[in-house]
Amino acid sequence: MSDVSSSWFGSLDNYSSVWGPPDGERKLGSFDRLWRAFMTARLVIASVLLVLQGFIFALGTASNGWSIAVCIAYLGATLAVRLWARPKPPGSTFDAQWLSTIGVDVVAFSALNFLLSSGINYTPLFALPVLLASVLGPLLLALGTAATVTLLLLFDAWWISLQSMGELTSRYLQAGLSGSGFFAVALLANQLALRLVREEQRAKSSQSVARMQTQVNELVIETLTDGVLVIDANGIVRSANPAARRMLEMRVSASMAPFFLAGEKAWQSLVEIMHGTFMLGEPQEADVSLDYPSGNARRLHVRTRLANSHDNTHESMCVMFLEDLREMEARVRTEKMAAMGRMSAAVAHEIRNPLAAISQANALLEEDLQEAGHRQLTGMVRQNAQRLAKIVDEILNISRAQALGPEQQESFLRLDDTVSRITSDWSRQTASTQLTRIATGAANAAVVFELEHLRRLLINLLDNALRYASKSFGAIEVATEITASEQARLCVWSDGQPLEKSVQAHLFEPFFSSESRSSGLGLYICRELCERHGALIGYQRTTRRGRQGNEFFVIFKPMAPSAGVSPSYFDALPR
Repeated sequence: MSDVSSSWFGSLDNYSSVWGPPDGERKLGSFDRLWRAFMTARLVIASVLLVLQGFIFALGTASNGWSIAVCIAYLGATLAVRLWARPKPPGSTFDAQWLSTIGVDVVAFSALNFLLSSGINYTPLFALPVLLASVLGPLLLALGTAATVTLLLLFDAWWISLQSMGELTSRYLQAGLSGSGFFAVALLANQLALRLVREEQRAKSSQSVARMQTQVNELVIETLTDGVLVIDANGIVRSANPAARRMLEMRVSASMAPFFLAGEKAWQSLVEIMHGTFMLGEPQEADVSLDYPSGNARRLHVRTRLANSHDNTHESMCVMFLEDLREMEARVRTEKMAAMGRMSAAVAHEIRNPLAAISQANALLEEDLQEAGHRQLTGMVRQNAQRLAKIVDEILNISRAQALGPEQQESFLRLDDTVSRITSDWSRQTASTQLTRIATGAANAAVVFELEHLRRLLINLLDNALRYASKSFGAIEVATEITASEQARLCVWSDGQPLEKSVQAHLFEPFFSSESRSSGLGLYICRELCERHGALIGYQRTTRRGRQGNEFFVIFKPMAPSAGVSPSYFDALPR
């Protein structure tokens, strides 16, 4: 509440106005309604008084017409205020609005009481201005109005005592008691109004907080990846977030709540879980499959919670949470792979040092051996140690996979020359020159890729092709080309047997291999290297030169036009 108040007698900081000072921004909803109610009551009282005075005058009881004139003037004043005045709370200075309301009431009722038309006592009418000042004004205004009314009643009693000496004491006593009652009414009405205003402000504050909390809750629910349905006991969905509508594959016309959960045949399993929640009064949890007429099926993990009203004034609601089992399984696989990667990296670090010691000891032993059988055994040890070292390096390379720095992201290669050089070196080292064919057609295209990373990528693909290719001439082909979308493309093709569907589904997953002697990390490393450079790797079964074969292809990220690489830059690249 504000500490600044007003009354007819000026501003007092110690007495708060019930409705506070006008600040230009405060809404006048409650004050406006009360003000109009009081103005209507004044108009009704003025009309009743005029009718009453008319009857009295018609019956010939009134000694003069002044009472009718006062009632007509009072009716005109109340009607004018009701029609044209605008509600305005008391300010810090004297306000003419309060003179036209409380002041007019006090003057009119005092005049009627002084004239004593037909001996009617008009003292109870003074309760109206006292209540008006108490409810709509500050405490000082209410007490001032009550004091003014009391003084007028005492003056009226004194004036009558001058005209007749009878019952003087009773008149003073009646005026004093009436004044005391008006003081009590003013005090109680003002305090009640003050309390109601505080409760109203507290309710508005709570409503604002609740509205803000509701908006936050709606925002959170809207952005949840899990589906959320709010269902009543009749099976009507009151609310459904976008994730739930997507999981239920709802039509656009029925995408907004409310709707019947039993409206779709595929949702019957959800209806049963909802009924079980209401009947048992306990949370339910189950895995369901939603089978749609189109043949699509969606597997969901469903959890329910029952929201009960503590005072039984509102119906209970079933809150249903939906999770896509495919996404859950994918998250589980990702977590397992992450844990396996961390464990593998730790094991690889531990293996590296003993493996190096074994290789060194085997090399020293091999220098002193003369017999062919012994040297054959040390050769087997050397080959397997090298194989283990390669596996360890692959695992550590995965664990060290990090985002590229700015200097690495701006590394460009001339694709045709780099692929030709790497493939030629590999074919000589593996004695597969007759098996390998190179077909470059990228027309000096530049790609964004690190040289060593491209070498590792291409060698992994070539080793994989050599493992499954035949021994015929041209069984392996490495080709570069420009796609229709102006992107550079690298292909490694081999004439091996078709891959099974189950193998194709897990080609690029770590530790997956169709051979027992393979680590299953080669293609996974290729995918990681491509993702780090914004490239795309894939597999397909294609035909080249009339022969069916397996093709692994890499589509490189197009170079940004702002790169501004001059031809002289490529001339300086290593060949």
